[in-house]
Amino acid sequence: MKRGQLADYFEGVGVKRLSAVDAEPKTSNQHEVGTTRKMRDDFLGEDHQKKFDAVYVWLGEDQDGITAEGWATHYDARLNKPRAAEWRLYYPSNPVTEAMQAGDTLFLAKDRHGLLWFIVAPEGSTSEQQLFWLFGLRPEGQSFVSREFTDAEPELDFAARYILDELGVEFEEPESDKLDSIIEKFGTTFPPTAVFSQLARLTLPEVRAEDGPDAALVAWLDHEEALFRRLERRVVAERLEQGFVTAEGTDVDGFISFSLGVQNRRKSRMGHSLENHIAAVLDAFDIAYVQGAITEHNHKPDFLFPSLEAYQAAADGDAGLTMLGAKSTCKDRWRQVLAEAAKIPRKHLLTLEPGITEPQTAQMEASGLQLVVPQAIQATYTAAQQGWLWSVAGFIEEIRGKQPRV
Repeated sequence: MKRGQLADYFEGVGVKRLSAVDAEPKTSNQHEVGTTRKMRDDFLGEDHQKKFDAVYVWLGEDQDGITAEGWATHYDARLNKPRAAEWRLYYPSNPVTEAMQAGDTLFLAKDRHGLLWFIVAPEGSTSEQQLFWLFGLRPEGQSFVSREFTDAEPELDFAARYILDELGVEFEEPESDKLDSIIEKFGTTFPPTAVFSQLARLTLPEVRAEDGPDAALVAWLDHEEALFRRLERRVVAERLEQGFVTAEGTDVDGFISFSLGVQNRRKSRMGHSLENHIAAVLDAFDIAYVQGAITEHNHKPDFLFPSLEAYQAAADGDAGLTMLGAKSTCKDRWRQVLAEAAKIPRKHLLTLEPGITEPQTAQMEASGLQLVVPQAIQATYTAAQQGWLWSVAGFIEEIRGKQPRV
């Protein structure tokens, strides 16, 4: 199925490192950043005073997010003055601009609907690294570096769509209507995640884990995500058509509850989906494991190898034991894995998160945690990190070498 491109969503983007004058009200009350000729040529235009609808996004150190809707005005500060034009973007105060500070990175993008995206990430954060990779730009000096997006861009892969989703960019595959026949039997009801995961694998018969576990895991997750989004669109549309009006008036609480339910379903589903497809990969290689077994202190590692009985009978540090955590997004939650399966000093964690920073992966390594990342997502990491990361195939090879002989 055809995948979208960045050009389907954004006209262009500019990136700059914020200075104190750009970001801090105590230093400057202007609330402005200067734009460049290239940005104006590529996507901002030169209307003498253009007011844009805008969405402001703050992504914190652990991807703690703040989003605010608002506006921004692009204007020539020297209009009708003898000196050369000086173009600036004025932004009003809001929770995002109040959180940002000098040294943070600003990503200013305009989408295909004319909406400005004012995205701020702290310097050295995972969010910043992900956005550098997604947009293909890094700041240089004090001015914006920018680019225009065209249909020559590569198709969006799993990692790119992951980052867009973190930003809150709603997307749907260009040919997603081809999925309607697959999900027709569900009507407007979500099936259990295990059923959806199995359906994704069955409707991709050409994908076999034995031919490449990394590619298979990502393909299954990608396909299930597309199926889920298509069904979600149908379910949400039906609910919106019913409306949120009661005999007492507009049902604001009902709308908020429904909206939160949509977001929570997305988050929880991905985690369960990842575990389902990891289990399918392990089964394809006839690997002995137990899923969700309870160990010491009521901990429940996602995958324990080769069995709970073997774990209970083994001494601390037994080299024949392995555990694997599964987290679609690490953030700071990777530390939770360290407490699981206490007899196993070296933990393994499989994640789908792109571009985690070097300081954070160094902390993982120092804590005895080995990160496992599907091969296609490893391209978002630095060359030094890629030498340390394990692929799914590498993990499978390690586990097969430890499996009891039959």
